[in-house]
Amino acid sequence: MSNIVIVGTQWGDEGKGKVVDLLAEHADMVVRFQGGNNAGHTMVVEGEQFISHLVPSGILQGKTCFIGNGLVVDPAVLLEEIDYLSSKGVDLSPDKLKISEKAHLIMPYHQAIDHARERMKGDKKIGTTGRGIGPCYEDKATRRGVRFVELLSQAVFREKVATILEEKNFYLKHYMDAETLDLEPILAEYSGYAERLAPYVANVSVVLSDGMQAGGQVLFEGAQGTHLDIDHGTYPYVTSSSTVAGNACSGSGVGPGKITDIIGIVKAYTTRVGEGPFPSELFDDVGDAIQQKGVEFGATTGRKRRCGWLDTVILENAARLNSLSGLAITKLDVLGGLDEVKICTAYDYEGQRLEHFPTDLNVLAACKPIYESHPGWAEDISGIREFEALPENARKYLERIQELAETPIQIVSVGPGRDETIVLDNPYTD
Repeated sequence: MSNIVIVGTQWGDEGKGKVVDLLAEHADMVVRFQGGNNAGHTMVVEGEQFISHLVPSGILQGKTCFIGNGLVVDPAVLLEEIDYLSSKGVDLSPDKLKISEKAHLIMPYHQAIDHARERMKGDKKIGTTGRGIGPCYEDKATRRGVRFVELLSQAVFREKVATILEEKNFYLKHYMDAETLDLEPILAEYSGYAERLAPYVANVSVVLSDGMQAGGQVLFEGAQGTHLDIDHGTYPYVTSSSTVAGNACSGSGVGPGKITDIIGIVKAYTTRVGEGPFPSELFDDVGDAIQQKGVEFGATTGRKRRCGWLDTVILENAARLNSLSGLAITKLDVLGGLDEVKICTAYDYEGQRLEHFPTDLNVLAACKPIYESHPGWAEDISGIREFEALPENARKYLERIQELAETPIQIVSVGPGRDETIVLDNPYTD
């Protein structure tokens, strides 16, 4: 029995959705363990594109999917997604999707505070999506959050929201100079959400445990990337949850002894959305070409992604933080047609060579990438399904990544479609 965690190794947008969709064929249950609708997974199945923000992408394979306790959930977005996927013929009945009763709810005041803060910061903004994710996690940490279990009790929900809203309105009005919110419309709106979502709410930890005891295999789906982790990322330009593999257990209610494999998703180059240092970022025609060919726009925000060469300093950091057992390389096809491809293997900081990712953002911002140059390849590789059939230079590029990361490559994506993939080692069928 294999229970596998999927994590991003860069700043998110690595292509986790496709890999989860691919591996979900062999799993029985797929669970998302952190984040909110500030992340988006894009899958292409038989030429049709599907985008999910909260529902695990394994739903396209007909698997039982779970929204874990580590998430913060905007119920309006979740219901919109349920309706969207259902209209596409995807089974999203309560038998197929379960929401942890311990997951926290994003409330209107979370979104109001999120937007007001970014406005107040001006040029010093973090680049948040404005969806209320951070403020919701704040309330969770200060024990003022509202969970799904409270949503299902009308009296408890009313009392809790009324108390919290009084404080939030004071903050919005007197500190942020923003509009306040009324209690009754919020209660009415969320009462409707409770009615529709009640059949989906469950003790996810128990359901997963029962499934594993019966021999079921689990796929744990992370969002964002390692370097957006609240503890280990480029703080404060990070998300508000723990994105590393260790949180797969905490965010789903599964003990660490159940995890068998941890696969890190690595885009064949590096991208980043939003603010923060990015040592290997490209500002030339090559960067623009990669951005255009790779269609590098955020699945959630639509923002243009910053593009750069592959950075194995951050890859080494991710391999260590997550105890990666394997790599999945995505978007290798995007690099086709370039005369040369480069890999950042270390940083130059004021004449000092750094081989480990620095914590101090002032240091990171001053780092210059130290590159290895490799010959590119001109061939279209999207139709290739065997590693040996790849152009020699593409194989050498992958072999060098594997060597630098000290982690074996198990999957190589050569196009956006589910079938445009080379599987060297399927962790579910070993």
